[in-house]
Amino acid sequence: MRQSSTNLHRDPSLFNEDLAPTPPNDREWGWFELFNVWANDVQSLFGYTLAASLFVTYGLNGWAVFAGIVLAGFIVMGLVNLIGKPSVEHGIPFPVMARASMGVRGANFPAMIRAVVAIFWFGVQTYFASTALSLAFIALIGSNGQPVFLDLSSIEWIAFLAVWAFQIMLFWNGIDLIVEFLNFAGPFVYVVMLTLAVTIWIEVGNDLWLELGTIFRGTGSYHGSSLGAFVAIVGTMIAYFSAVIINFGDFSRFVGSEHEMRKGNLLGLPINIAFFSLIALIVTAGTVALWGEPMTNPTDIVARIDSLPLTILAAITFFAATVGINLVANFIPPAYDLANLMPSRINFRVAGIITSACALVIGGLWVSTISQIGILGLVNTLGAVLAPVYGIIVVDYYLVKSGKLDVDQLFSAARDGEYFYTNGWNMAAMVSFVLPAIFSVLTVWVPMLNALSGFAWVIGAGFGGVFYWAIAKR
Repeated sequence: MRQSSTNLHRDPSLFNEDLAPTPPNDREWGWFELFNVWANDVQSLFGYTLAASLFVTYGLNGWAVFAGIVLAGFIVMGLVNLIGKPSVEHGIPFPVMARASMGVRGANFPAMIRAVVAIFWFGVQTYFASTALSLAFIALIGSNGQPVFLDLSSIEWIAFLAVWAFQIMLFWNGIDLIVEFLNFAGPFVYVVMLTLAVTIWIEVGNDLWLELGTIFRGTGSYHGSSLGAFVAIVGTMIAYFSAVIINFGDFSRFVGSEHEMRKGNLLGLPINIAFFSLIALIVTAGTVALWGEPMTNPTDIVARIDSLPLTILAAITFFAATVGINLVANFIPPAYDLANLMPSRINFRVAGIITSACALVIGGLWVSTISQIGILGLVNTLGAVLAPVYGIIVVDYYLVKSGKLDVDQLFSAARDGEYFYTNGWNMAAMVSFVLPAIFSVLTVWVPMLNALSGFAWVIGAGFGGVFYWAIAKR
């Protein structure tokens, strides 16, 4: 590891205390904190539905589905270990790390795109978290009422504003309180899901094993080869985590050692995914035994059971799970990305206010307007654009720079600075970015490429790295 330059002026357009390297003594995260980062990502409502759906949608042998899910977990683990290592060593977040390969000004480009995508989903997930809270309110009151504004009832507005304010309280008190919430939400959701699985097991008895056997035998209903279905399952799971992969340094910067990072990623990804998928499978099989059809949406399951205590508990669980993933995937990343755009004016708290203000608009308009106008294609396009950036950053750090960074130079805007390149932009990275980004975008919009959409992120990242290596070594 290269020693940092001393007494180097840190340009205020590139530096503030939130972007500054985390001092070694303050890197207090261990494997448990990282495990809960992934636990909150996996154990969301969508994460449960995805895991359960993979077992019943493709009609494959259940062991093959399970193997595909676990394999995807190992692949994601490898990807985040690669991009997380430099942030563990130097204590820097993703947008600062990106300066080494993209240039001290060029790094604003991927940071801005990542921020826009995350802010959009932060608003959407804030609304979905509020639906869990409104579920509890409606169960207690007995009625939802008529829509009063933007197709939301007064109860739904109260729930939405309550979730919005709760998230503001979390970020305003800093990263430590956010970590405490994540450390609570991860185990709490697990306990409730295990309780639900055991409850259903007791309810259906031996019929559970019959339905599990049916799922593990598979129905053979997939129109295509078994290998194609297996590949699609792996790609779908990788795509689910792609939003967090690129900015994993925002979390690993707080970890005390690479060993703790690798341990947390191993427990939080393949092992956690495998265990949670089994829970989802048991519950799904139980719904078939109970009601004659597989139910993959937890809210539908709770509605069928029709129990007030369970509804309240489920609402709290869904709320914790959804807020947890919102903080991991959609709040912490834009907080650092926005700060990177204007460090002298935007810090973690200011970025949080900006993100929350956008969330109020996006979440409030989701039902009446945004969900109706087909904006998801645009957001998915922006997300696909980021894929080559991962490959460029990893190849630059490990192959071009041989794992050496001058951290102080990452905060220098001097024209002769090591990462200033051409007016702050590394043109080799920009050129390497273009073609892979176009491919990733085409997988979103061209129907004949939709089969590759699950692996579009990996392919885009791979090509970005290959092109950058070919250009940079010249």
